[in-house]
Amino acid sequence: MNVIVVGCGRVGADLAYRLYKRGHQVTVLDTLASAFNNLEPDFRGRTVEGEVLNQDVLRRAGIAHADAVATVTNSDAINAVVAHIAHVVYHIRTIVVRNYDPHWRRVHEAFGRQVVSSASWGAQRMEELIYDPNVYRVFSAGNGEVEIYEFAVPEPWAGRTLGELLPPDQCAVVALTRAGRATLPDRDTRLEAGDLIDISATLEGADALRKQLAKP
Repeated sequence: MNVIVVGCGRVGADLAYRLYKRGHQVTVLDTLASAFNNLEPDFRGRTVEGEVLNQDVLRRAGIAHADAVATVTNSDAINAVVAHIAHVVYHIRTIVVRNYDPHWRRVHEAFGRQVVSSASWGAQRMEELIYDPNVYRVFSAGNGEVEIYEFAVPEPWAGRTLGELLPPDQCAVVALTRAGRATLPDRDTRLEAGDLIDISATLEGADALRKQLAKP
């Protein structure tokens, strides 16, 4: 895959290196030549210095033949414009945009872009840990709107059904692991103490589950 990474800060440099190590053709674009010092010494992709909003610079970086573009500068405005150019002018289908300021997130989403918002994601992770570290996240979809949580069934819930435990219409069962073997349970499955349950839920659904677990 031919990938262009726009912005060579810590995030851009790490992303470019990961893609390079997986065998992809990677071009990193930044306005400052010194930014390329963030790349690992053994990175062998291309680096292009220039104004990232200049279409001549983008063409020099090979955007006309790119399979994917990731815009990861610390400017939401620049990320949005470059993503728009990549989509409208060069018809690139795979575009990922870094969201730096949470207030810009709706703007990126309005254009239908795949958005990674580290600020929103990090704040939600901390909020979850403050609530209860015993029901913990193992996978996050999107920017954390829906996640997969895992928890161990406590002793007081042994013998009761999964349907009694899960808040209705707020959680969906993903898997139950018992004695090292995972199954796809239904809501009538009887629980045993120590069962590991994986569920998908919103933050509100996970909070409701925590309250359910805390009931005598």
